[in-house]
Amino acid sequence: MYEAYFGLRGKPFQLNPDPSFFYGSRGHRRAMAYLEYGLHQNEGFIVITGEVGAGKTLLVRSLLEKLDPKKIVAANLVSTQIDADDILRLVAAAFGIPSKHLNKSDLLLAIEAFLVSTTAAGKRALLIVDEAQNLTPQAVEELRMLSNFQLEDHALLQSFLVGQPEFRAIMQSPEMVQLRQRVIASYHLGPLDLQETHAYIEHRLSCVGWKGNPSFDQEAMREIFNASQGIPRRINAICDRIMLGAFLGEQRRVSVDLVNQISAEMREEQVTPAALQTDSFAARPAVPGDAPSAAIDLQRLLANPEAAKVLAGAGAAFDTARFEERLAVLERTLSTTLNALGQLLKSAQQQATTTESGGPGK
Repeated sequence: MYEAYFGLRGKPFQLNPDPSFFYGSRGHRRAMAYLEYGLHQNEGFIVITGEVGAGKTLLVRSLLEKLDPKKIVAANLVSTQIDADDILRLVAAAFGIPSKHLNKSDLLLAIEAFLVSTTAAGKRALLIVDEAQNLTPQAVEELRMLSNFQLEDHALLQSFLVGQPEFRAIMQSPEMVQLRQRVIASYHLGPLDLQETHAYIEHRLSCVGWKGNPSFDQEAMREIFNASQGIPRRINAICDRIMLGAFLGEQRRVSVDLVNQISAEMREEQVTPAALQTDSFAARPAVPGDAPSAAIDLQRLLANPEAAKVLAGAGAAFDTARFEERLAVLERTLSTTLNALGQLLKSAQQQATTTESGGPGK
């Protein structure tokens, strides 16, 4: 929407992980070094953890792009809450191994046969499991058992486990002692610092042809860092909205005031239904001249006996939680829409004023 206005070739702050936007911060370079080290070792497990939005999936996709398909057969799967048998079927599907109607023993034989044939062809098999924190202990144990497959003294399968911080706690549980003994390297991917956040934003912009339009004030960069806490996905989300806000306001400079405005709007949109209920239904005295409000004062409503009877009769068939959730979504959507309309109206008024005063539009 704003790309043409700022002379950009594409959207710089998309949320979908794209390896072409990979930014090598200190943490990301070190995590990549651990993965590459693991590849050279050709055995065991490499564990990478990080907060939600820290860039783990982008890291994995960047690694996959570097791999030579003539030497490494890689399978990448995203785990959910699945049991031990299902993880084996997911592994088989990721490597393209037919597994329909196979029982567990036959499934294990099929996977082993595939790994042996891959090694015999001079290739290596690599399994990457994303969202590893969702694995059950039994599923993790099945992955460990797969690492036992060997041909002479060569491991047939190497695995990278990538997950959120809670996976580190799972790894420390007593039943994971055998897996821990197979982990040859582990790294936790932390957030970017202030300087890296600044460089990250400019890197993403430069990837789509940014030439300084719009410019970012230093204080604006600092406030983006404060609002995002250095988490790349949060940086993308807030910067995308900032670019949209600058476009709607016909601004060529991102100021700290604009960042604060956008941050406040995004915080309001993330208010939970329970919080909205508390804020919207709080009793307050009527103010003369106030426009009618959509908020309902439940205490005053229930004070009316007839109204209380109506609500009591409807209560049995009324899904309060679903209603509150939909109301919250409606309020967030309405807030965003009104803000955009307000920006457009302001822009139109400024243009009309310029035209009437004999400006360029006349």
